[in-house]
Amino acid sequence: MTTPGRTEHLVLPGVLTADEAAETVAGILAVQREDGAIPWFRGHHLDPWDHTEAAMALDAAGEHAAAARAYAWLARHQNADGSWYAAYDDGDAERVTDRGRESNFCAYIAVGVWHHYLATGDDAFIDRMWPAVYAAIEFVLGLQQPGGQIGWKRESPEEGGAPVGDALLTGSSSIHQALRCALAIAEQREEPQPDWELAVGALRHAIQRHPERFLDKSRYSMDWYYPILTSAVTGPEAKARIEADWDRFVVPGQGVRCILPNPWVTGGESCELALALWVMGESDRALEILQSIQHLRAPGGMYWTGYVFDDDAVWPQEQTTWTAGSLLLAVAALGGDEATTAVFSGERLPLGLDPDCC
Repeated sequence: MTTPGRTEHLVLPGVLTADEAAETVAGILAVQREDGAIPWFRGHHLDPWDHTEAAMALDAAGEHAAAARAYAWLARHQNADGSWYAAYDDGDAERVTDRGRESNFCAYIAVGVWHHYLATGDDAFIDRMWPAVYAAIEFVLGLQQPGGQIGWKRESPEEGGAPVGDALLTGSSSIHQALRCALAIAEQREEPQPDWELAVGALRHAIQRHPERFLDKSRYSMDWYYPILTSAVTGPEAKARIEADWDRFVVPGQGVRCILPNPWVTGGESCELALALWVMGESDRALEILQSIQHLRAPGGMYWTGYVFDDDAVWPQEQTTWTAGSLLLAVAALGGDEATTAVFSGERLPLGLDPDCC
Protein backbone atom coordinates (compact mmCIF):
# COMPACT_ATOMS: atom_id res chain seq x y z
CA MET A 1 0.00 0.00 0.00
CA THR A 2 1.02 3.64 -0.22
CA THR A 3 3.20 5.34 2.34
CA PRO A 4 1.12 6.87 5.18
CA GLY A 5 0.41 10.54 4.63
CA ARG A 6 1.07 10.39 0.88
CA THR A 7 -2.44 9.72 -0.45
CA GLU A 8 -4.22 12.96 0.36
CA HIS A 9 -3.32 14.52 -3.00
CA LEU A 10 -4.58 11.40 -4.79
CA VAL A 11 -8.15 11.92 -3.61
CA LEU A 12 -10.30 13.66 -6.20
CA PRO A 13 -14.11 13.90 -6.19
CA GLY A 14 -15.67 11.61 -8.75
CA VAL A 15 -12.27 10.13 -9.62
CA LEU A 16 -10.54 8.50 -6.65
CA THR A 17 -11.22 7.97 -2.98
CA ALA A 18 -8.29 7.26 -0.67
CA ASP A 19 -9.07 3.54 -0.76
CA GLU A 20 -9.38 3.52 -4.54
CA ALA A 21 -6.08 5.37 -4.92
CA ALA A 22 -4.35 2.86 -2.66
CA GLU A 23 -5.90 0.02 -4.67
CA THR A 24 -4.60 1.46 -7.96
CA VAL A 25 -1.10 1.93 -6.55
CA ALA A 26 -1.15 -1.62 -5.23
CA GLY A 27 -2.16 -2.79 -8.70
CA ILE A 28 0.94 -1.23 -10.26
CA LEU A 29 3.14 -2.66 -7.50
CA ALA A 30 1.71 -6.11 -8.14
CA VAL A 31 2.85 -5.92 -11.77
CA GLN A 32 6.36 -4.67 -10.96
CA ARG A 33 8.94 -7.44 -11.13
CA GLU A 34 11.41 -8.11 -8.31
CA ASP A 35 14.21 -6.68 -10.46
CA GLY A 36 12.35 -3.35 -10.70
CA ALA A 37 10.96 -3.74 -14.23
CA ILE A 38 7.38 -2.54 -14.79
CA PRO A 39 5.83 -4.16 -17.88
CA TRP A 40 2.52 -3.05 -19.39
CA PHE A 41 0.96 -5.97 -17.56
CA ARG A 42 2.24 -9.39 -16.53
CA GLY A 43 3.02 -11.44 -19.62
CA HIS A 44 3.37 -8.41 -21.88
CA HIS A 45 6.44 -6.39 -22.81
CA LEU A 46 8.15 -3.45 -21.11
CA ASP A 47 9.12 -0.26 -22.91
CA PRO A 48 11.35 2.39 -21.28
CA TRP A 49 8.88 5.29 -21.58
CA ASP A 50 5.87 3.57 -20.03
CA HIS A 51 8.11 1.91 -17.43
CA THR A 52 9.23 5.40 -16.39
CA GLU A 53 5.70 6.79 -16.29
CA ALA A 54 4.62 3.99 -13.98
CA ALA A 55 7.65 4.66 -11.75
CA MET A 56 6.68 8.34 -11.57
CA ALA A 57 3.19 7.35 -10.46
CA LEU A 58 4.71 5.25 -7.67
CA ASP A 59 6.75 8.24 -6.52
CA ALA A 60 3.62 10.41 -6.58
CA ALA A 61 2.06 7.86 -4.22
CA GLY A 62 5.04 7.80 -1.86
CA GLU A 63 6.34 4.42 -3.03
CA HIS A 64 9.87 5.76 -3.41
CA ALA A 65 11.74 2.49 -2.87
CA ALA A 66 9.76 0.78 -5.63
CA ALA A 67 10.35 3.73 -7.96
CA ALA A 68 14.08 3.67 -7.20
CA ARG A 69 14.18 -0.01 -8.18
CA ALA A 70 12.57 0.89 -11.50
CA TYR A 71 15.27 3.48 -12.22
CA ALA A 72 17.98 1.04 -11.17
CA TRP A 73 16.57 -1.37 -13.77
CA LEU A 74 17.00 1.31 -16.44
CA ALA A 75 20.58 1.98 -15.39
CA ARG A 76 21.45 -1.72 -15.56
CA HIS A 77 19.91 -2.20 -19.00
CA GLN A 78 21.20 0.90 -20.75
CA ASN A 79 23.11 0.21 -23.96
CA ALA A 80 26.68 1.37 -24.42
CA ASP A 81 25.51 4.16 -26.75
CA GLY A 82 23.18 5.61 -24.08
CA SER A 83 20.00 4.12 -25.51
CA TRP A 84 17.48 1.48 -24.52
CA TYR A 85 15.73 -0.89 -26.86
CA ALA A 86 12.09 -0.27 -27.62
CA ALA A 87 10.73 -3.41 -25.94
CA TYR A 88 11.82 -6.08 -23.46
CA ASP A 89 10.08 -9.36 -22.64
CA ASP A 90 8.27 -9.45 -19.32
CA GLY A 91 9.05 -13.11 -18.82
CA ASP A 92 12.75 -12.55 -19.40
CA ALA A 93 13.78 -8.90 -19.19
CA GLU A 94 17.16 -9.77 -20.68
CA ARG A 95 15.39 -10.77 -23.91
CA VAL A 96 14.77 -7.85 -26.26
CA THR A 97 11.67 -8.09 -28.44
CA ASP A 98 12.18 -4.83 -30.40
CA ARG A 99 15.78 -3.70 -30.95
CA GLY A 100 14.91 -0.31 -32.39
CA ARG A 101 16.02 2.62 -30.22
CA GLU A 102 13.39 5.34 -30.04
CA SER A 103 14.51 8.83 -29.11
CA ASN A 104 11.59 9.83 -26.88
CA PHE A 105 11.76 6.47 -25.07
CA CYS A 106 15.41 7.11 -24.26
CA ALA A 107 15.02 10.76 -23.24
CA TYR A 108 12.23 10.20 -20.73
CA ILE A 109 14.54 8.91 -18.02
CA ALA A 110 15.46 12.55 -17.35
CA VAL A 111 11.85 13.39 -16.47
CA GLY A 112 11.58 10.41 -14.15
CA VAL A 113 14.92 10.99 -12.43
CA TRP A 114 14.18 14.68 -11.80
CA HIS A 115 10.69 13.81 -10.51
CA HIS A 116 12.15 11.20 -8.13
CA TYR A 117 14.73 13.67 -6.87
CA LEU A 118 12.09 16.34 -6.23
CA ALA A 119 9.94 13.77 -4.44
CA THR A 120 12.74 12.46 -2.22
CA GLY A 121 15.57 15.02 -2.07
CA ASP A 122 17.94 12.08 -2.48
CA ASP A 123 21.26 13.56 -3.62
CA ALA A 124 22.92 10.15 -3.79
CA PHE A 125 20.22 8.97 -6.22
CA ILE A 126 20.74 11.87 -8.60
CA ASP A 127 24.51 11.36 -8.50
CA ARG A 128 24.06 7.67 -9.17
CA MET A 129 21.70 8.24 -12.12
CA TRP A 130 23.56 11.16 -13.72
CA PRO A 131 25.75 9.00 -15.99
CA ALA A 132 22.66 7.25 -17.38
CA VAL A 133 20.82 10.54 -17.92
CA TYR A 134 23.84 12.16 -19.56
CA ALA A 135 24.42 9.23 -21.93
CA ALA A 136 20.73 9.05 -22.83
CA ILE A 137 20.50 12.75 -23.70
CA GLU A 138 23.67 12.58 -25.78
CA PHE A 139 22.21 9.63 -27.70
CA VAL A 140 18.97 11.54 -28.33
CA LEU A 141 20.69 14.73 -29.45
CA GLY A 142 22.68 12.68 -31.94
CA LEU A 143 19.31 12.38 -33.74
CA GLN A 144 18.53 16.11 -33.78
CA GLN A 145 18.02 17.49 -37.26
CA PRO A 146 19.25 20.89 -38.57
CA GLY A 147 15.72 22.28 -38.15
CA GLY A 148 15.67 21.46 -34.42
CA GLN A 149 13.31 18.48 -34.57
CA ILE A 150 14.47 15.10 -33.25
CA GLY A 151 14.56 12.04 -35.51
CA TRP A 152 12.35 9.40 -33.99
CA LYS A 153 14.74 6.44 -33.72
CA ARG A 154 17.79 4.48 -34.75
CA GLU A 155 17.13 1.19 -36.47
CA SER A 156 18.12 -2.03 -34.73
CA PRO A 157 21.79 -3.08 -34.88
CA GLU A 158 20.75 -6.01 -37.08
CA GLU A 159 19.33 -3.51 -39.60
CA GLY A 160 22.50 -1.44 -39.55
CA GLY A 161 21.57 0.98 -36.79
CA ALA A 162 20.85 3.82 -39.22
CA PRO A 163 19.27 7.00 -37.85
CA VAL A 164 15.71 7.73 -38.93
CA GLY A 165 15.51 11.45 -39.57
CA ASP A 166 11.71 11.66 -39.75
CA ALA A 167 10.43 13.41 -36.64
CA LEU A 168 7.22 12.90 -34.67
CA LEU A 169 5.58 15.91 -33.03
CA THR A 170 4.46 13.93 -29.98
CA GLY A 171 7.88 12.34 -29.52
CA SER A 172 9.76 15.60 -29.98
CA SER A 173 7.41 17.36 -27.56
CA SER A 174 8.12 14.68 -24.95
CA ILE A 175 11.84 15.16 -25.57
CA HIS A 176 11.38 18.92 -25.03
CA GLN A 177 10.20 18.22 -21.49
CA ALA A 178 12.97 15.67 -20.96
CA LEU A 179 15.69 18.07 -22.08
CA ARG A 180 14.48 20.71 -19.65
CA CYS A 181 14.49 18.16 -16.82
CA ALA A 182 17.98 17.05 -17.86
CA LEU A 183 19.13 20.67 -17.69
CA ALA A 184 17.63 20.94 -14.21
CA ILE A 185 19.60 17.86 -13.15
CA ALA A 186 22.77 19.34 -14.65
CA GLU A 187 22.18 22.61 -12.79
CA GLN A 188 21.64 20.74 -9.54
CA ARG A 189 24.99 19.05 -10.07
CA GLU A 190 26.63 22.32 -11.16
CA GLU A 191 27.60 20.81 -14.50
CA PRO A 192 26.39 23.27 -17.18
CA GLN A 193 25.44 21.80 -20.54
CA PRO A 194 25.36 24.69 -23.05
CA ASP A 195 24.84 22.37 -26.00
CA TRP A 196 21.68 21.04 -24.38
CA GLU A 197 20.45 24.60 -23.83
CA LEU A 198 20.82 25.33 -27.53
CA ALA A 199 19.20 22.03 -28.45
CA VAL A 200 16.05 22.56 -26.39
CA GLY A 201 15.63 26.09 -27.74
CA ALA A 202 15.92 24.90 -31.33
CA LEU A 203 13.51 22.05 -30.64
CA ARG A 204 10.92 24.35 -29.07
CA HIS A 205 11.19 26.73 -32.04
CA ALA A 206 10.53 23.86 -34.44
CA ILE A 207 7.49 22.70 -32.43
CA GLN A 208 6.02 26.19 -32.20
CA ARG A 209 6.74 27.52 -35.68
CA HIS A 210 7.46 24.69 -38.11
CA PRO A 211 4.82 21.95 -38.18
CA GLU A 212 6.07 20.97 -41.63
CA ARG A 213 9.22 19.55 -40.03
CA PHE A 214 7.20 16.73 -38.45
CA LEU A 215 5.35 13.80 -39.98
CA ASP A 216 1.62 14.47 -40.31
CA LYS A 217 -0.02 12.53 -37.49
CA SER A 218 -2.86 15.01 -36.95
CA ARG A 219 -5.40 12.17 -36.74
CA TYR A 220 -3.86 11.23 -33.38
CA SER A 221 -4.99 13.15 -30.31
CA MET A 222 -1.48 13.02 -28.85
CA ASP A 223 -0.23 15.36 -31.58
CA TRP A 224 -3.00 17.75 -30.57
CA TYR A 225 -2.26 18.11 -26.86
CA TYR A 226 1.35 16.96 -26.38
CA PRO A 227 3.00 20.30 -27.23
CA ILE A 228 0.90 21.79 -24.41
CA LEU A 229 1.42 18.93 -21.95
CA THR A 230 5.18 19.42 -22.26
CA SER A 231 5.07 23.26 -22.15
CA ALA A 232 6.47 23.63 -25.66
CA VAL A 233 3.33 25.62 -26.55
CA THR A 234 1.87 27.91 -23.87
CA GLY A 235 -0.43 30.85 -23.31
CA PRO A 236 -2.96 31.97 -25.94
CA GLU A 237 -1.48 29.61 -28.52
CA ALA A 238 -2.11 26.66 -26.24
CA LYS A 239 -5.69 27.80 -25.60
CA ALA A 240 -6.36 28.23 -29.32
CA ARG A 241 -4.88 24.81 -30.09
CA ILE A 242 -7.09 23.06 -27.57
CA GLU A 243 -10.27 24.83 -28.65
CA ALA A 244 -9.64 24.20 -32.35
CA ASP A 245 -9.88 20.40 -32.05
CA TRP A 246 -11.82 19.85 -28.84
CA ASP A 247 -14.96 18.62 -30.57
CA ARG A 248 -12.98 16.35 -32.88
CA PHE A 249 -11.28 14.41 -30.09
CA VAL A 250 -13.35 14.72 -26.90
CA VAL A 251 -16.40 12.46 -26.57
CA PRO A 252 -18.58 13.90 -23.77
CA GLY A 253 -18.98 11.48 -20.89
CA GLN A 254 -16.62 8.92 -22.47
CA GLY A 255 -13.11 10.38 -22.75
CA VAL A 256 -10.69 11.23 -25.53
CA ARG A 257 -10.36 9.48 -28.86
CA CYS A 258 -6.96 8.01 -29.60
CA ILE A 259 -7.23 8.37 -33.38
CA LEU A 260 -9.78 9.83 -35.78
CA PRO A 261 -12.30 8.74 -36.89
CA ASN A 262 -12.25 5.58 -34.76
CA PRO A 263 -15.00 5.38 -32.08
CA TRP A 264 -12.39 4.43 -29.48
CA VAL A 265 -11.59 6.40 -26.34
CA THR A 266 -8.47 5.58 -24.34
CA GLY A 267 -7.58 6.14 -20.72
CA GLY A 268 -3.97 7.16 -21.27
CA GLU A 269 -4.78 9.88 -23.80
CA SER A 270 -7.65 11.12 -21.63
CA CYS A 271 -5.43 11.44 -18.56
CA GLU A 272 -2.70 13.16 -20.53
CA LEU A 273 -5.20 15.65 -21.93
CA ALA A 274 -6.33 16.30 -18.36
CA LEU A 275 -2.70 17.02 -17.43
CA ALA A 276 -2.37 19.36 -20.41
CA LEU A 277 -5.51 21.21 -19.34
CA TRP A 278 -4.10 21.51 -15.82
CA VAL A 279 -0.87 22.92 -17.28
CA MET A 280 -3.03 25.57 -19.01
CA GLY A 281 -4.74 26.43 -15.74
CA GLU A 282 -8.04 24.74 -16.66
CA SER A 283 -8.41 22.42 -13.69
CA ASP A 284 -12.21 22.27 -13.93
CA ARG A 285 -12.11 20.84 -17.44
CA ALA A 286 -9.28 18.52 -16.43
CA LEU A 287 -11.43 17.17 -13.60
CA GLU A 288 -14.35 16.60 -15.98
CA ILE A 289 -12.15 14.54 -18.30
CA LEU A 290 -10.88 12.38 -15.44
CA GLN A 291 -14.39 11.85 -14.14
CA SER A 292 -15.58 10.87 -17.62
CA ILE A 293 -13.25 7.86 -17.86
CA GLN A 294 -14.09 6.15 -14.61
CA HIS A 295 -16.09 3.65 -16.66
CA LEU A 296 -12.63 2.26 -17.55
CA ARG A 297 -11.85 1.35 -13.94
CA ALA A 298 -11.64 -2.42 -13.52
CA PRO A 299 -12.19 -4.51 -10.40
CA GLY A 300 -8.96 -4.44 -8.44
CA GLY A 301 -8.19 -0.79 -9.18
CA MET A 302 -6.45 -0.94 -12.55
CA TYR A 303 -7.82 0.64 -15.74
CA TRP A 304 -8.74 -0.78 -19.11
CA THR A 305 -6.71 0.69 -21.95
CA GLY A 306 -9.73 1.71 -24.01
CA TYR A 307 -13.41 1.47 -24.90
CA VAL A 308 -15.15 1.23 -28.28
CA PHE A 309 -18.29 3.23 -27.65
CA ASP A 310 -20.10 2.26 -30.86
CA ASP A 311 -19.93 -1.38 -29.78
CA ASP A 312 -20.15 -0.80 -26.01
CA ALA A 313 -17.03 -2.93 -25.67
CA VAL A 314 -13.82 -2.71 -23.69
CA TRP A 315 -10.91 -3.07 -26.11
CA PRO A 316 -8.24 -4.27 -25.91
CA GLN A 317 -8.78 -6.64 -23.00
CA GLU A 318 -5.81 -5.37 -21.04
CA GLN A 319 -5.23 -3.32 -17.90
CA THR A 320 -2.01 -1.40 -18.38
CA THR A 321 0.30 0.03 -15.75
CA TRP A 322 0.83 3.13 -17.87
CA THR A 323 -2.91 3.85 -18.02
CA ALA A 324 -3.13 3.61 -14.24
CA GLY A 325 0.09 5.60 -13.96
CA SER A 326 -1.16 8.42 -16.15
CA LEU A 327 -4.32 8.67 -14.06
CA LEU A 328 -2.36 8.88 -10.80
CA LEU A 329 -0.06 11.55 -12.21
CA ALA A 330 -2.98 13.65 -13.45
CA VAL A 331 -4.69 13.35 -10.07
CA ALA A 332 -1.42 14.18 -8.28
CA ALA A 333 -1.05 17.35 -10.37
CA LEU A 334 -4.60 18.48 -9.62
CA GLY A 335 -3.99 17.59 -5.96
CA GLY A 336 -0.91 19.80 -5.76
CA ASP A 337 1.81 17.18 -5.33
CA GLU A 338 4.96 19.32 -5.43
CA ALA A 339 7.21 17.04 -7.45
CA THR A 340 4.53 16.31 -10.04
CA THR A 341 3.47 19.92 -10.44
CA ALA A 342 7.09 21.03 -10.79
CA VAL A 343 7.83 18.53 -13.55
CA PHE A 344 4.68 19.20 -15.57
CA SER A 345 4.08 22.92 -15.05
CA GLY A 346 7.53 23.74 -16.42
CA GLU A 347 7.64 26.93 -14.38
CA ARG A 348 10.88 26.03 -12.59
CA LEU A 349 12.56 24.13 -15.40
CA PRO A 350 15.35 25.73 -17.43
CA LEU A 351 14.12 27.10 -20.74
CA GLY A 352 17.27 26.74 -22.77
CA LEU A 353 18.35 29.26 -25.39
CA ASP A 354 16.20 30.48 -28.25
CA PRO A 355 17.81 30.11 -31.68
CA ASP A 356 18.92 33.17 -33.61
CA CYS A 357 17.54 31.90 -36.90
CA CYS A 358 14.01 31.14 -38.12
